[in-house]
Amino acid sequence: MARRRLGFWRRLVVMLVKPVLTGWTKRTWTGMEHIPATGGAIIVANHLSHADPVVIGHYLYDAGRWPSFLAKASVFKVPVIGYIISRCQQIPVERGSVDAARSLDTLVTAVKDGSSVIIYPEGTTTKEPELWPMRGKTGAARLALTTGAPVIPVVMDGPQALFDPRTSKVGLKARIPVRVHAGAPIDLSAWAGAAPSRQTLDAMTEAIMLHLRDMLAEMRGVAEPPPLWSPPRKAAPPAARPAVDDTPAGDPA
Repeated sequence: MARRRLGFWRRLVVMLVKPVLTGWTKRTWTGMEHIPATGGAIIVANHLSHADPVVIGHYLYDAGRWPSFLAKASVFKVPVIGYIISRCQQIPVERGSVDAARSLDTLVTAVKDGSSVIIYPEGTTTKEPELWPMRGKTGAARLALTTGAPVIPVVMDGPQALFDPRTSKVGLKARIPVRVHAGAPIDLSAWAGAAPSRQTLDAMTEAIMLHLRDMLAEMRGVAEPPPLWSPPRKAAPPAARPAVDDTPAGDPA
């Protein structure tokens, strides 16, 4: 990414954010050679903390790519903020099944236009107690199947020390260690050209999430990582009990 092509707004964001992160974090960046220098790419990442976007954004910028995140379409309608994020090449997506097709079209266009799109397949920060990956949603798989763009796995460990979602504690020390590693594109060739059926998308998503889990286990030095985590199902509400006439026999109603 040629720095002179950033434009005013992206350059301003870099000037404001990067010095803060440089002082706040002690970074171990590895695997940058796997980030494509040009062309559309789907970056799939584990999701530990609300601090993840600034960490992986910093990583991709240092790797020579501008990070494009997904943001609710409503945010783009907020005065000033909406203008800035649109100028910074962030991607509006609609939430909800009614607008899912439109959101996919937006993402497909962004990837085909050469953006490096960051997706957290889990859809939210992990709720697994030790912050291992959960089972994912199928959006990244569907996008990969539609575009044929490389799916680059990126794992992080350490952003939870900047902000821990389990305790809502913010790390106030300087030089907090964070590690980010990118791997080679995930091999999804077994599903190339397949119809986007639920079975296909689920299988692709499982492959993506297992790949991220195993990369994170290697980063953490864990030989046998746990299975992909699923949140416990909520207990069904008790069935309504039929009304009972508890008026004593012989008493007037």
